[in-house]
Amino acid sequence: MSFMSLIFLIFVAVSVAGYYLIPKKFQWIWLLIFSYIYYISSGIRILFFILFSTAVTYAAGVLMHKIDAAAKAGADDNSSDSRNNRESERKLRAKKKKTIIVLALLLNFGMLAVIKYSNFAITNINMLFGSKIEAVDFLLPLGISFYTFQATGYILDVYWGRCEAELNPLRYALFVSFFPQIMQGPIGRYSRLAHQLYEKHAFDPVRTEKALMRIAYGYFKKIIIADGAYYYMAAVFNSYADYPGVGLLGVLAYSAELYADFSGGIDIVIGIAELFGITMDENFRQPFFSISITDFWHRWHITLGTWMKDYLFYPISLSGWMGKFGKFCRSKMGKTIGRALPICIANIIVFLVVGIWHGPAWHYIFYGLYNGIIIGISGLLAKPFRNWKKALHITDKTRWFHIFQIVRTFILVNISWFFDCSDTLPQAFTMIRNFFTHFDFSPFFTEKLVVVGNGSLDITFINLYVVLAACAVVFTVSVLRERQVDVRSAIIRWPFAFRAVLYIAVIFAIPMLGHTPSVEGGGFIYANF
Repeated sequence: MSFMSLIFLIFVAVSVAGYYLIPKKFQWIWLLIFSYIYYISSGIRILFFILFSTAVTYAAGVLMHKIDAAAKAGADDNSSDSRNNRESERKLRAKKKKTIIVLALLLNFGMLAVIKYSNFAITNINMLFGSKIEAVDFLLPLGISFYTFQATGYILDVYWGRCEAELNPLRYALFVSFFPQIMQGPIGRYSRLAHQLYEKHAFDPVRTEKALMRIAYGYFKKIIIADGAYYYMAAVFNSYADYPGVGLLGVLAYSAELYADFSGGIDIVIGIAELFGITMDENFRQPFFSISITDFWHRWHITLGTWMKDYLFYPISLSGWMGKFGKFCRSKMGKTIGRALPICIANIIVFLVVGIWHGPAWHYIFYGLYNGIIIGISGLLAKPFRNWKKALHITDKTRWFHIFQIVRTFILVNISWFFDCSDTLPQAFTMIRNFFTHFDFSPFFTEKLVVVGNGSLDITFINLYVVLAACAVVFTVSVLRERQVDVRSAIIRWPFAFRAVLYIAVIFAIPMLGHTPSVEGGGFIYANF
């Protein structure tokens, strides 16, 4: 059931209406039922995968809870024999919990790895050893990467004592399967999301109006910008040999498409959750105003970045082997590099995983490594860079330098998109080379641009004007948000007549100015993850 379909909008309307009509104590059950209806609508066969992930992580949480509960009960026994055995029992409990978490991680990530990466491994094995292992036709379940990461974060939080285990299997199932977020996130944290799912919510007309505003804004970005920019991106990337001089414009089109597609989808998700009175974590915060690649990843796909930081970066950087490596580096290379290099290595490992998460292909792996290496080098050069700024009397408040940092980061980000969007690694490197050596933009500014691929389609030049005008709207909203302006709250304060005119204009503008592309570009990009 695509977000872009009329039946999905009807599905949301029915689910919201029923949510506030039924007794409040049953609201979370209503959400669970509709979440599974939504999930099953993509095919009954994929139900197994989310049930498997839910069952494994639920069982792991319950087992660790029982071990902790037994430990608390034993702590009340102050006999001498109990005190003597307490330390050995503590070690035994720690070993049991470690065994449980390792098995749960292997099963949960193992399912994801087999489904998404088996054929990638088979292809590379065949290339290396000349074997002829046949690829396996796996069914890719809806949103598997997102709910796998969300469920994994939960069991790690239980293991580290950051949250209590959920003992009700149906409540936990709702946390994993909440339908607005299952297709493309945000990746929720149990401590912030779960209690909202189970609480009783009353209908709030102001909250509902603001939620509908956000949903409409998401569709505006998706249908007008993302689906419109897709054609220009496809014209270049699908025929990059025919358009060697317009790689820059192609990657700019992809930048607009990706941001509008992903952030637009997240706006829809968060807006739908708000209709139920649930506040989800933000996933974007004006990423194109970033002053570094590190800052960019603090603003882009925020929940994935924080997940990687909390569950991968910190465990790696604080591990015993990394501590030994850091001590070795400090003894051989000095304190500055010795402290920065282990963090650099940890960042590269994290972004290698980010690249792998994006997909089973070498160009995605290089996409992750590109970001990790830049962040790592930035960390190594942080102290010399600070000294250079001090010598030139440059501060973070220096306006021209702030603008320079934004432009520099924007260029580095757009270079990374070549790895993200290309079909193969050689294509990415070829287009990056052309990015710096070919500047013939004339084919892009013809009266009509022919998009090649699965079919041919002529796009009139007016489409570009529409996309650019819509980008200007998004840029204006982003500037206001960057200045801490709550745009929706500001609009709510307008007289109703003014708001009505705005809403009607947006409702008519989306279908009139939007351009629904082919199947290749019509769905949400991150729904494939």
